[in-house]
Amino acid sequence: MGEELAGKGDLILVLNSGSSSLKFGVYVRGANDNDNDNDEKPLLTGSADGIGRSNGSLRIRSADGKSLVQQDSSHESQEHALRTLAEAMREHISKAPAAVGHRVVHGGPKLRTHQLITPQVLEELRKATHFAPLHIPQALSLIAAAQLIFPSTAHFACFDNAFHSTIPEIAARFPLPRSYFDAGIRRYGFHGLSYESLVNHFGEKLPGRAIFAHLGNGSSLCALRNGTSIDTTMGLTPTGGIPMGTRSGDLDPGVLLYLLRNEKLDANGLEDLLNHRSGLFGLSSGESDVKALEERSRSNDPEATLTLDIFAVSIRKMIGAYIALLGGVDVLVFTGGIGEHSNRIRSAATAGLEALGLTADKIQVVPAREEQQMARHCRRMMAR
Repeated sequence: MGEELAGKGDLILVLNSGSSSLKFGVYVRGANDNDNDNDEKPLLTGSADGIGRSNGSLRIRSADGKSLVQQDSSHESQEHALRTLAEAMREHISKAPAAVGHRVVHGGPKLRTHQLITPQVLEELRKATHFAPLHIPQALSLIAAAQLIFPSTAHFACFDNAFHSTIPEIAARFPLPRSYFDAGIRRYGFHGLSYESLVNHFGEKLPGRAIFAHLGNGSSLCALRNGTSIDTTMGLTPTGGIPMGTRSGDLDPGVLLYLLRNEKLDANGLEDLLNHRSGLFGLSSGESDVKALEERSRSNDPEATLTLDIFAVSIRKMIGAYIALLGGVDVLVFTGGIGEHSNRIRSAATAGLEALGLTADKIQVVPAREEQQMARHCRRMMAR
């Protein structure tokens, strides 16, 4: 099986880490003799879920969907999950990867392009920790673990905000003194790898005025002109923009001042509230899963219905704003777990927008392919 799965080209392992999960894929170009498609093909895909919890699991599948590993196993950390993955890879694939691609959510103001991980890049990441204290330390730990497991392999950073480096200053600036912008306080935007995969999906068929909506536990929208990002809802961090599973999205700054003064929250308390106890979770008194909220709404739960309506209307407002920004819209694409699977949210988010020229034939649903997009970037950087 190992030789069969190894393919004929260099293998690329991509690691896409979440707060309690680690998604991964092993990709090869031209896996079959008769395969004329030069795109990256998955040999193995899978995920370790429930990291840090007692109900964790590990799932690994072959390209044809066959289950190779399916076990309930607890992983205390992403590094532990990666070691389990590496053992499974050695069992099912005879070749070691030639490159490892790491999804890095935020690189701070100086790391804005996908690149080879060097000691200098790691130092810049450490310096940028205060821009994403929830994400950068985790990325650094996983990179260090992967470099120990695959010491002779090239490691690449694929930054989730790189796609938005094209947004103009009119969209990137916050209404603060210039000195803050010069210090890196600006709109960075995220979900870039997802949006890049959509641009790749459409290729030359992507029309000039596009709006992409990545809706999942983290959610954002992006306005594109000729395939280039010109604005996006997330800002300095992935907490900004529309409400999300447990994140607040944008708030009146006065709310934060109130919480600091009257509730006596410190920075850590604010961070916990805004990232883990807000959004759909806060609105619904403890439920962040849209599927579960839809079940509650069908059972006439007014709190769940209100939560879903607030989420959908926030999306609708941003679609309308981006139609105005683009001067019309040629295609609206939904992606992400909610965007792909919740007809209720898609319908409510687009209701009434026919008046702005958004007709049903302009709305599409396309799965995100972040891991495949990372493999493409790694292959390109390997060829340099």
